[in-house]
Amino acid sequence: MGKPYRHLMICGCAFAALSACNKSESDTPAAPNAAVTEDRAADPIQSAMAAAPESIGRDATIVQAGADGSMKTLRAGNNGWTCMPDNPQTPGNDPMCMDANAMNWAAAWMGHKTPPANSVGLMYMLKGGSDASNTDPYGQKPADGKWVDTGPHVMVVGAESLNKLYPASASPDTSKPYVMFGGTPYAHVMVPIK
Repeated sequence: MGKPYRHLMICGCAFAALSACNKSESDTPAAPNAAVTEDRAADPIQSAMAAAPESIGRDATIVQAGADGSMKTLRAGNNGWTCMPDNPQTPGNDPMCMDANAMNWAAAWMGHKTPPANSVGLMYMLKGGSDASNTDPYGQKPADGKWVDTGPHVMVVGAESLNKLYPASASPDTSKPYVMFGGTPYAHVMVPIK
């Protein structure tokens, strides 16, 4: 479950996935700027909570991936949402928060399995995110050296009919709704909220 977790955290994909392990030095992006570094040094619980509106983050379960891909619960929650802190292995500050359906979708993606049918889920990434590829669900670093940077956004997963309404391309206009991983079982809509 290692490599897909990196992407989920990047997504957005936060839709980050379960581990930043197995990443070689050559895969590590350039060091972030000082402001991002300072924000990333924050408490992981605060980082994770920043992914969603305060009304969701304050009562969400907070989990963090270990180097071996295991998930550690940092704080139990009671509202059905699960948030993860920023993944320092990505170029952007990208914590994420998912409802239960989105967690099931993410587990299917990470396990290379078909996502649950008729199970729409929502993910928040209010800090934005960076993705290695908008077309490859398992891409680890950009083929052309350019990350797909998306500002604050929500992701709608498991909504096949919604995926058909928006463009899917390798270089999306991230200022408008677009489809990530179009043409794959993991296609989902990215909706900017800024």
